[in-house]
Amino acid sequence: MFCLTTICILFASCKSEDIGSPVITSIRMCNASPMDTLMSTGNPNDTIWSGRTGKYVAIIGQNLQNALSIKINGVAVSFNSALLAPNSAVVPIPDIVYSAIDTTKLYTLEYVTTTGSTIFSFKLGPLAPTISAISNVFANPGDSVYIYGKNLVLVQNFSYGGTPITQYKTNVDGTALGFVMPDPAPASGEVSVTTKTNTATFKIVAFPTIIGVSNLNASPGDSVYVYGTYLKGIKSFTFSGTDISSFVSAADGSSVAFKMPTITTNGPASITTPFGTGTTVYDVYNVYNVLHAGSAATGILGNMEWGSAFGWNWDGAGPSLVQSNKFDGVYGTNTTQYVFMDKTSMKSGAGSSGGWANAYQFGVGANQWIPVANLSDPVENWAVQLEISVAKPWNGATLCFETGFAGNYVARYEPWQVTASTTKDFSTKGWQTLTIPLSSFRGEDTKLGKGKGASVSSIINLIGSTGNTSLSIYLHNFGNSPTSTGFYGAFDNVRVVKIK
Repeated sequence: MFCLTTICILFASCKSEDIGSPVITSIRMCNASPMDTLMSTGNPNDTIWSGRTGKYVAIIGQNLQNALSIKINGVAVSFNSALLAPNSAVVPIPDIVYSAIDTTKLYTLEYVTTTGSTIFSFKLGPLAPTISAISNVFANPGDSVYIYGKNLVLVQNFSYGGTPITQYKTNVDGTALGFVMPDPAPASGEVSVTTKTNTATFKIVAFPTIIGVSNLNASPGDSVYVYGTYLKGIKSFTFSGTDISSFVSAADGSSVAFKMPTITTNGPASITTPFGTGTTVYDVYNVYNVLHAGSAATGILGNMEWGSAFGWNWDGAGPSLVQSNKFDGVYGTNTTQYVFMDKTSMKSGAGSSGGWANAYQFGVGANQWIPVANLSDPVENWAVQLEISVAKPWNGATLCFETGFAGNYVARYEPWQVTASTTKDFSTKGWQTLTIPLSSFRGEDTKLGKGKGASVSSIINLIGSTGNTSLSIYLHNFGNSPTSTGFYGAFDNVRVVKIK
């Protein structure tokens, strides 16, 4: 019995030694051609790699076949055991929310198998930070101020006008950095934000910018808001070529409110202050969107009016075409035809997955999105726009935008999502304009689904080499439980516009 026990122990020990603990020697990016790209050798001085969500990497080493857990920056990797071998493992890079990760796990890859574990230096991080605007350069000491931009996460140093800011908070997606204006309040100089990746600076000036309009096709007499920065001390204001003499500017310069006049011509919005003039690159009112159209035009996907620009495919049992005031409100009315959907609570996985003829889907037929000459423009320069009105509380169902070309890229609209873990019922006070930048279209993630993979890299990848394709707008419940509400909302004037 003693000998038999000893033999069993020795046999188990030999089996363990045969496999051994995992060892990682390098990580390579899986490229189609000409060959894979070396990302890391485990040297802490390696170059930082940015983004890459949804891309596949090859982990090179030994004893990698029996993985129990793989984490990058502390975020679990969803891997396929069939792609694990003794000397390599091919896995996707997960969707990493850098504002919420455990920073002690930053720049690491943790690999756990049945026989041991190892931690490998892997400098994957966010893209370099950028700053695009300051919410209020006129703020008084103690006021809340926000710096807007991208990748404002993992902040190491932050100063405003030369004054160090030690207390600040970044939002979940890293597009805003909030702080309290110090005393005395700097009135000039630069904003400087240094993250783990790089340093971004932005001059403190009060040049007016316009970043959005509440309702681009409002009816005369409706309340309309122009949103932007430094919209104070206004000397002149025109909206689609019409002078606006009566308006109210927000105290922090973030918006200007006015009543929509009768407009008969297309044109941009333009606001002039003592610091300069800010003008939109697109028409803030387009008569073609709301009038009966004799022929289709570039950028008009569907105005729901009888004519060649009608747009809607009449597919599915869910949407309906109406002309009434049931979706009107103080922020916008609509006297023309529009499409609406009335849906009850949706169970997990319910809704459309794209395509056509579905009760949860509103499909717009193919048309020319942008001129062929502009297909090589940066993808963030163009956007899908439409008017929307949500008359009852909405929470849980995702409104998806998916192009007919390839069908791989989706933009998700979830205004009820406050943070990654909290939601709040959403509704509108009438009609408002929704802008979906083409840069917000993303591929499919194997775990999280459509619209959560890598961002589209070019306009051609999204709408094809001709720029002529269709658009599917549909509801889908990506959650693990039924939605807490239904969806009672309407859509009108779907178009594509240049926003930069």
